[in-house]
Amino acid sequence: MQIEQDEVELLSGVRAGETLGSPIAMLIRNRDWKTWSEIMDPASRPEDAAEGRKRRLTRVRPGHADLGGILKYERADARDILERASARETAARVAAGAVARQLLTQFGVSIGSHVVHLGGVDARPPETLPDDLNAAADVSPLRTLDRDAEARMITRIDELKRAGNTAGGIAEVVVRNLPVGLGSHVSWDRKLDGRLARAIVSIHAVKAMEIGNGWEAARKSGAEVHDEIEMAPGTPRTGNVRRRSNRAGGLEGGITTGEPLVIRAAMKPISTLMTPLRTVDVATGEAAEAAAERSDVTAVPAMAVIAEAMTAIVLADAFLEKFGGDSLTEMRHNFDGYVGRVGSRISGRPPAP
Repeated sequence: MQIEQDEVELLSGVRAGETLGSPIAMLIRNRDWKTWSEIMDPASRPEDAAEGRKRRLTRVRPGHADLGGILKYERADARDILERASARETAARVAAGAVARQLLTQFGVSIGSHVVHLGGVDARPPETLPDDLNAAADVSPLRTLDRDAEARMITRIDELKRAGNTAGGIAEVVVRNLPVGLGSHVSWDRKLDGRLARAIVSIHAVKAMEIGNGWEAARKSGAEVHDEIEMAPGTPRTGNVRRRSNRAGGLEGGITTGEPLVIRAAMKPISTLMTPLRTVDVATGEAAEAAAERSDVTAVPAMAVIAEAMTAIVLADAFLEKFGGDSLTEMRHNFDGYVGRVGSRISGRPPAP
């Protein structure tokens, strides 16, 4: 974060602040690339490998793609793997997610996130989350809503930094004002929960995700888990019904319910430690200490933003799938017609005699 101050250049697909329908191309310049231009020079000689490449990495790092990558792709230098596997790639996801979010905003959908756990410290967010979740979270350097927990998290991060160690944590993404009916129950690849899980767990170092009560729900009885339903006149996006609770996190049967979509992503501690773990030098086969590359102590607050972007991308795709059209005007027309039909299905009035 101290090195990269990201700016996006729009190269195509946008004119005068509006998309044209053609592919949107965006460029994010990596300010640190000069440091590696000689080391990663594509024109270096084949014999350089025998002579020993500059900054060659053979002491593979536990927790990274280093070892699996060099074995799978038959490379001798793990730097060929780690540069491609770098989490720097997620900057592009956030840029694409920003475009997807713009589409969702046209339909009143909002996406926000906050950190609920970091380095062994649980946050206690308010029972009712702020209307503008991101504005409230951004006040904190760790993007948490619990100021007492924030102080303890900072202390913990400082302790780990002095020890050359790292921290993981959990971020929560909340999506509001979704209509009922995104996704489908008819086939495994159309279930929205599965599509979201794939997107979230694809984020670097994210090892688990849950929707709603997730893991906690598995330990309880059905009566303690499932959300009772009641009439809610005047809420056509949900079919004029609502859940009395939201333990399901806004998804049932792979389909949105209209309740807030609640996703939590669990990120393991960053794999590069300044106090290295034991490993093997793949060039010699001897025991060694893992290589230490530049690294942060934790990236959980940044992961929360990436998780927002991935959620936006999946939901925008679901919106296009459901409402389609060749223009935003047509898509709005389709959306309004659908909400009108859904809102008239359950009236709360007894049937006519």
